[in-house]
Amino acid sequence: MFHEAMTIIHCTEKLRKEMDLRDSDLVQENKLAGTLFSWHANLLHINRKKCVLFVNDKTRLNFIVPEVSRANIKELDNLFLGMLYPRLAQEGFTEKQRRFIAGDGKPIVFAKTSSKSVLGSINDLADHYTYSILGTGSLHSSEIPAIISRLNRLPISSIKYTLPVDVMRAEVENET
Repeated sequence: MFHEAMTIIHCTEKLRKEMDLRDSDLVQENKLAGTLFSWHANLLHINRKKCVLFVNDKTRLNFIVPEVSRANIKELDNLFLGMLYPRLAQEGFTEKQRRFIAGDGKPIVFAKTSSKSVLGSINDLADHYTYSILGTGSLHSSEIPAIISRLNRLPISSIKYTLPVDVMRAEVENET
């Protein structure tokens, strides 16, 4: 069953394998592609530790969850929401806006990746995160939130060289 009252996370093949997701576990229909409720996620390895990078399809708002266990990855929906709310708070979104962006308690479903444009952004952001985090010397650095904030203020070509945080703010203000 698929309807617009849910959030969809498009997982790369590498991430799906880590989550033990089969094709039958995935949503096939994709009416949410390119909306605020559509995200892509990728599994990265930084200093041989697993990290998950989330990128919103429409706005390219992004965040990384460093040093994630396989058990946490298997609970990707909880990991996503658990990191999305504080990230949005740090970016100055109101409680109402945070609930709206997170789907306001609606189910989270998984699908295969669906956008080469978003995957291109993920690859660029993965390089930026890797370089920035390695520059701090640790995946436990207190600088990680500042790195996330800085990368959400990096102009991205696929959204006409605007800033992901500004695009998300404008989209949310139009919707709420």
